[in-house]
Amino acid sequence: MSLPHAILTALLEKPSSGLELTRRFDRSIGYFWSATHQQIYRELGRLESEGYIRALPSEQPARGQKKSYEVLPAGRDELARWTSVSQEPKPLRDVMLLRLRASAVVGTAGIETDLRRHLDLHQRQLSEYEEIQKRDFPPGKDTPQDRLRHLVLRAGIDLETFWTQWLSHALYEFEHLDEQPPAPGAVPGAGPEDVPGAGPEDVRE
Repeated sequence: MSLPHAILTALLEKPSSGLELTRRFDRSIGYFWSATHQQIYRELGRLESEGYIRALPSEQPARGQKKSYEVLPAGRDELARWTSVSQEPKPLRDVMLLRLRASAVVGTAGIETDLRRHLDLHQRQLSEYEEIQKRDFPPGKDTPQDRLRHLVLRAGIDLETFWTQWLSHALYEFEHLDEQPPAPGAVPGAGPEDVPGAGPEDVRE
């Protein structure tokens, strides 16, 4: 049910045509809820038939002219209902994590290269989110609506930050897979003389 609610949200922010909605999904909403052109048009038809939205009257009717839609009171009520009800968090399902688990039993061929590719993609997405933050949420822009929208963007920034850090750590681990881990309590690179309390009499041949 989330796509129709995403469309209702977008139309309440600004009445739009199907094409304009598609562009807005590509630029903003699509960062956290993607939809194809066909899916958006299909949901617009359903929302209109259910009485949640209506096509705005055109000032100059013309054949093939794109219809713009606005949300009706029933649509606003449905969005408010959906926003207020409790929902469970979705469990994590990530193919890369499953592939890493599988590589522990069948080998790691190809995984490291793909980890580097994923790191590059997440770094680019993080940079894009940070540019949006600078552009759309400068200091002082703190209306309640702006603060809530900024929270959504912050979720994207924090998530991409997590993935870039995790992938960097994963690549470090791949570079050291063949190394033996230090013994518990050992100081990496330390000899007996470096261990506190170990004098010459404590060193054994």
